[in-house]
Amino acid sequence: MPKLIEGARSAEAFRERRRARVKTILTILAALVLAPLTAVAGMAVPGNGYYLSGTLIVLYTIVPFFVSFEGRRPTAREIAVVAVLTALAVAARAAFIWVPHFKPMAAVIMIAGLAAGPQTGFLVGSVAALASNFIFGQGPWTPWQMLAFGVAGLVAGLLADARVFPRANLSWPRRIALATVGFVLIVGLVGPILDTSTFFYLSTAPTPELAAVVYLAGLPVNAIHGAATALTLLVVANPLLDQLARVRVKYGLLDRSRPNCP
Repeated sequence: MPKLIEGARSAEAFRERRRARVKTILTILAALVLAPLTAVAGMAVPGNGYYLSGTLIVLYTIVPFFVSFEGRRPTAREIAVVAVLTALAVAARAAFIWVPHFKPMAAVIMIAGLAAGPQTGFLVGSVAALASNFIFGQGPWTPWQMLAFGVAGLVAGLLADARVFPRANLSWPRRIALATVGFVLIVGLVGPILDTSTFFYLSTAPTPELAAVVYLAGLPVNAIHGAATALTLLVVANPLLDQLARVRVKYGLLDRSRPNCP
């Protein structure tokens, strides 16, 4: 009988994980389909319609992840761990306020995604961007930053789900690979999303030429940001992942075998 109960629990946990993965994939596909359609519609609106379209793209990309996280009914302890990870990400950004463009925050967000999954990684990234801007300044760029840093946590979580990286005990080759992925992710995806906010909100007439100027001008900044992310992952990824693994074992939090975890 105990074996039957344990087998039923394992089967239910597997079904919950599969449903969560399907929801994540559908959210990503919806964003990929709706984003170009919204952008084209915004260009057809007279005046500065691209302001509205850009904001809508960000909002309907972010909101489903927040709704999905809330729908899992996370425990109070799990929310506390997410809050601590968010605070750590904010502190990582604030600690280097005096170094231009050196932002280790994305590394902490990626670690959160590796340890807790793509949904929680996205949540930590989005909230950390919003909270840290109370220090650095809020503005029309905030939703884009929430999206960009949320994507960093999402991608890291998806890589862990695909078993590209373990959730703890990274060997040195894996640490170097993770740091490389962090650099490429910032330069190739997170940075361009941040540059897109500049393209939308600091231009009066978006053109391909202006887009090329904006993205090329942002490349050195993204390279510094990517180097900061890679260096931080090399130094702190293993210790922080090991601590989160202990929390997972001791308190049963962030345990992806449980139905109510990300």
